[in-house]
Amino acid sequence: MTVLKNTPQRYGTVAIALHWLMAVLLIGLVVLGLYMSGLPDVGFDKRKIGLVLLHKEYGMVALGLAAVRLAWRLGNVLPALATQFPDWQKVAARFVHLCFYALMFALPVTGWLMSSAAAIPVYAFGVRLPDLIAQNEYRFQVLIEVHKWLGYALIGFIVIHAGAALRHHFLSRDNTLKKMLPGAGSQG
Repeated sequence: MTVLKNTPQRYGTVAIALHWLMAVLLIGLVVLGLYMSGLPDVGFDKRKIGLVLLHKEYGMVALGLAAVRLAWRLGNVLPALATQFPDWQKVAARFVHLCFYALMFALPVTGWLMSSAAAIPVYAFGVRLPDLIAQNEYRFQVLIEVHKWLGYALIGFIVIHAGAALRHHFLSRDNTLKKMLPGAGSQG
């Protein structure tokens, strides 16, 4: 039986779908961001501009999904962490999850601020979004660095999160990863 909402034992279908959709989207945005930032800045490069526009549009999708995910998270029970692990691991798990939420909002917002500071419009689904700040070259340069380092932080947290999930699954052999896998049934 498909359960939409979370239970004390496992995540529901909506939380699982949002988790994996965000995972694919964020990893795709990181890969695209790293690739396009490595391209040379030489005049009017249609390919690079197209990638930047794609990155910004999907960044706004990520911001919207982060809001949906946070609302769903706040309205649902959080499945219990495995009880056999030390408190420091439980605190670390919660810390990593909180950092993910912070980064899911901070990255698109800093990208939006960066575009505003450069007087480059941001679109979401064909709708031009308002500038968040006035054009300012200094702020633009600072926001480039902030956005870049937040992206590196996201990469670090993805590695930690995936590594911990795999450790739980293959070494500890508990149900931590299974709670977030689609179709894993009601295995607690």
